[in-house]
This record gives sequence, structure tokens and C-alpha cells, in this order.
Amino acid sequence: MSTEPVSLAKALASFDALWSPRIVSRVNDYDVRIAKVDGEHVWHAHDETDEFFLVLDGELHIALREPAGERTVVLAQGAVFTVPRGTEHKPSAPAGAAILMFEPTGTATVGDRHEDIPDHVDATTGHVLD
Repeated sequence: MSTEPVSLAKALASFDALWSPRIVSRVNDYDVRIAKVDGEHVWHAHDETDEFFLVLDGELHIALREPAGERTVVLAQGAVFTVPRGTEHKPSAPAGAAILMFEPTGTATVGDRHEDIPDHVDATTGHVLD
């Protein structure tokens, strides 16, 4: 990881892949990841960790399967939301978005439990930013 400041705008401009997060920094045992997203991800859950989202640009929808039923939270630019551990969720961005996620190093983008992974979703633990 760099010991210099990282411009998120420049980092986002350095790649085009969707649903394929780049690790821009680390804080203790956590990755700070950015991603460009468009369309739908996959229903999944992280059994051992919460997942933090910050919308840098655009709008992100996160569908949630909770004990009371399904609901969708809509995050505008600048909004944050944390999906509690073990909660099935499905992020989507109908018009595209740029997001920042904060999660433990080694956390898979498709969680511990997930549906079939479509070709447009990168099942990864993050890529180090070039």
C-alpha cells in the first residue's frame, strides 16, 4: 500500500471493470475498497462481518432480506449504510455508481453464501490498485 495520499477520483479513473473492487488503502485488518458498479450484483451474505458502503457518485440500491421481510435502501451520493453481518443483501445501481466499501481484508465480494455468480460480477477479495 502507498504511504502517499490517494486521490479517489484518479483511482476510479484508472480502471473500467464493473463490480471489481480495487483496494486503495488498509486500516489495521480492513481494506478500503472502491468500485464502479452498474446493474445488479448477486444476493449474498457475509456471516462474520458487517459491510460498510459509501456512495461516491451516483445512487446505490441495497435490497435486504430481513426477518420482517424484504426492503430496499436507496443511497444517494454521500450517503453511507452498513449491512449487518449475516444479512442477505443485493446491491444494484440502475444508472451506475461509484462506491467505497470498508471490510476485513480477505472478505469475498460475493460473501460466504451467495446465488450463482453472473459473468459481470468479479468474485474476488479485491485487487490492489495499480
